[in-house]
Amino acid sequence: MVQRFGAGVGSFSTAALLYAGAALVGALVRKPAEQEARLQKSDAKRIVLMALSGAVIGPVALAWGLQQTSGTSASLMLSLEAVFTAILARFWYRETLDRRVMLAMTLLTLGGMALVLDRAQTGATQVIGLLAVTAATVAWGVDNMLSRSVAERDPGQVVMVKAALGACATSLLALAFREPLPQLWAAAALLGVGATGYGLSLRFYLVAQRAFGAARTGSVFAFAPFVGAAVAAALGERGSTAWMFGGALLMIAGIVLHLVEGHEHVHEHEEIEHEHAHSHDDGHHDHGHDPELHDSHSHVHRHVAVRHTHAHVPDEHHAHRH
Repeated sequence: MVQRFGAGVGSFSTAALLYAGAALVGALVRKPAEQEARLQKSDAKRIVLMALSGAVIGPVALAWGLQQTSGTSASLMLSLEAVFTAILARFWYRETLDRRVMLAMTLLTLGGMALVLDRAQTGATQVIGLLAVTAATVAWGVDNMLSRSVAERDPGQVVMVKAALGACATSLLALAFREPLPQLWAAAALLGVGATGYGLSLRFYLVAQRAFGAARTGSVFAFAPFVGAAVAAALGERGSTAWMFGGALLMIAGIVLHLVEGHEHVHEHEEIEHEHAHSHDDGHHDHGHDPELHDSHSHVHRHVAVRHTHAHVPDEHHAHRH
């Protein structure tokens, strides 16, 4: 969709329109302070870095790469975001990556290599375009790590602030590089794509990070590129090859292998006080209220130290060492 509607539109202008649409959605889905925790002043630096990596570098690299290569290949290559996210999550947040997950990441990487080999048969320009798309996945992997620490904030507010910063920055760059103004229909289409594919998608991503951690959320969202590849084919793009088909199969196998990974052991929770949206039916929030609250709500609360065993993922309450 970005490739079709962004044809003839500068890379910076495309990114600006995408994230302007995302910022609008973020403003519309914000929730009251009693339901979701607000952003804090201490989050400012992180949000700026998120905007730089995820709303400037990532979309600009993608928009430019899509102008050089096949939309189907580019969509499939976006699955590599899960690889970079998982690697960064291991070193940044010490999320566990067992042998099954490592095999899954290997399959995803081999799939990406197959796509590069496929495009290499059509010329250097196509390969350069895929490398630009790969650079976008690296930028979004960094963005995912940065967003991990603000996943407990109101996702609507996070999307709104990050996207607004990104839209302003890329708009200024579009003016500085004297990119032509896009046609009205193209601008409206890119705003719509940004509202759904970036705004709503990022909101769901942040909510998922609370439950699954960064690496596993990346694997779930890695199915999205295959939807993009299907859309590209439905819009008339042809030229699928055995290399592309094989790469897609490797990537699907890697994603599925990561999703079926399980993790359970004795672990300890240190005493902590923090604020985020929660309910009292998850086994980790047993403090009382008067009157008692049953729906999801947000306030500062304290967790006492506890040692127990259960199946878990590296969410906000299970960021322990292994």
